Amino acid sequence: MQMKFAPLPSKIYPNPQVHPAIKAFMCGSLSGTCSTLLFQPLDLVKTRLQTLQTGVQPGSGRVGMVSVLLSVVRTERLLGLWKGVSPSFVRTIPGVGIYFSTYYSLKQHFLQDRRPGAAEAVLLGGGARTVAGVVMLPVTVVKTRFECGRYSYGSVIGALRSVCQTEGPAALFSGLMATLLRDVPFSGIYVMFYSQTKASLPKEISTSPVAPVANFSCGVLAGVLASLITQPADVVKTHVQVNPQLKTAEAIRYIYMEYGLQGFFRGAVPRSLRRTMMAAMAWTVYEQMMARIGLKS
Repeated sequence: MQMKFAPLPSKIYPNPQVHPAIKAFMCGSLSGTCSTLLFQPLDLVKTRLQTLQTGVQPGSGRVGMVSVLLSVVRTERLLGLWKGVSPSFVRTIPGVGIYFSTYYSLKQHFLQDRRPGAAEAVLLGGGARTVAGVVMLPVTVVKTRFECGRYSYGSVIGALRSVCQTEGPAALFSGLMATLLRDVPFSGIYVMFYSQTKASLPKEISTSPVAPVANFSCGVLAGVLASLITQPADVVKTHVQVNPQLKTAEAIRYIYMEYGLQGFFRGAVPRSLRRTMMAAMAWTVYEQMMARIGLKS
């Protein structure tokens, strides 16, 4: 007997009673899940590169991304590259959802359906990232410590409990200033470049079946530029969160004294790859999901 399957609908029609911001949250959470699972190894390698100790033997050579990657695979096996994926999920699933729902709410409130200009895009992206960054910072601290290899936490809950008991709840917000200095400009710059490059696409491309590929390419370009501009703040943030006794100014001084100016760009390659690919994928999946449920992203 031959079975026949009904074709999938081109649009999904959810419960109309659900608030659009909640729909944006769900679309953002799904996009964050996909991008985090794929690119977690790059985040771990970036964190290890930024937190390498200076006590290496003279003449031992420059430690790069590939050597760190191979070292993790040798000592912790292949699955070691996904160490810290649990706190990453705990952070990104609600964090990306909060970001996109805040972005959608701000855009609808101030711009309605109008396309944002360059300055408006910076403010929209920066405002949404500020809200998401502050709310999710405690999980970000735990994620960074999981990945750096210096702490032996058994679980996310255990790590949160350990930090609160040994260092106090304030330690969960260590690196707040460096995190905002990194994430808010990154998001603002990214949304500006992304929206402007998308707007410059010919109409026949933006309305064709290859539009998701074109949008992803715009996201890659925007991500590379935004990552390079905000890389120094990312290095400072990592040092403050791994060494909570350091203040932001002290971390800047320490990095400069130990590594020089190039120290502020340590881990730039894996971070740029990860942030660029994660942001491009997250925005592409988010926009496709929003289109499927009949909302303009």
